[in-house]
Amino acid sequence: MTSLTTALKEWAVAVDALAAGKTILLLRKGGIRETGRRFTVSHNSVLLYPTYEHQKPELLKPDYTQQVKRAPSGWRPESVNLKAWAQITHNFQLSEAEKVEALMPYHIWNKRFVTERFKWKPKQPLHILLLRTYQLSEVVQLADHPEYGGCRSWIDLLESISIDGAVPVLNDADYASQIDTIQKMLEG
Repeated sequence: MTSLTTALKEWAVAVDALAAGKTILLLRKGGIRETGRRFTVSHNSVLLYPTYEHQKPELLKPDYTQQVKRAPSGWRPESVNLKAWAQITHNFQLSEAEKVEALMPYHIWNKRFVTERFKWKPKQPLHILLLRTYQLSEVVQLADHPEYGGCRSWIDLLESISIDGAVPVLNDADYASQIDTIQKMLEG
């Protein structure tokens, strides 16, 4: 059995978009409780752990605003549904807002979100993660634990989740095409 215990926490609306094949791209600077107070990619194969507390519809493109249910500060669900895992295939670090703005067609956030990400921790680059996402063969309902809380990107789950039978949300050609286009935009 192939399984994972590491999860990347991300807004639930972003996890849904990745799992539906609507995006392959995440924009990250990390949470407040990151090791060294900066974002790093510590694992390449991760479960996608949906979070709700910090989602803000006003930072999303119109197609995604209605999918967000605001959660009060400090609220945590009793359980979360894990439906996907991902291979982080690329990690670009950018300090130029113009290059990120060119990527607008490839992610779910609006220009305000991009601007705010650059203003927060301005000396640190913005990480552009490209993920090859796989739907799990069945949704796994995972009980929430205090160890999973807090503003951080990575969590170690208390149980191992099987990824056997997971299927890619995009075929090889579609994923490669998007990677090629995004790489050319970032490197050009």
